[in-house]
Amino acid sequence: MRVFILLLVMGSTACTTDRVVVDPRGLNRADYEKDLAECRALKHQVPLGKEMAKGAAVGAAVGGLAGAAAGNSSRAAEGASTGAVIGATGKVIEGSEEKADIVKNCLSGRGYKILN
Repeated sequence: MRVFILLLVMGSTACTTDRVVVDPRGLNRADYEKDLAECRALKHQVPLGKEMAKGAAVGAAVGGLAGAAAGNSSRAAEGASTGAVIGATGKVIEGSEEKADIVKNCLSGRGYKILN
């Protein structure tokens, strides 16, 4: 079950990218590629490590309590580990979305019309 949840969550994080669609009217491709590279470099300032750890801890606590309420200590342990995976992955998804927003905002600030 945990492997299925992990694969499902990993698949959803793979869909979260910083792909940006800009209006091509009047676009100088060389300038755009340079600006895009610079804006993508800025996204790495978003720290995911601490947030991922917090998400895992909260997920483990909630999952453990749910498992304990459902029965015995093995269910509590299973719930905690599943909750940790889900909590950590949720923070990764949030961080990925934030990184995509950083790239889009950066390009928008440089005068590009963002379409997505």
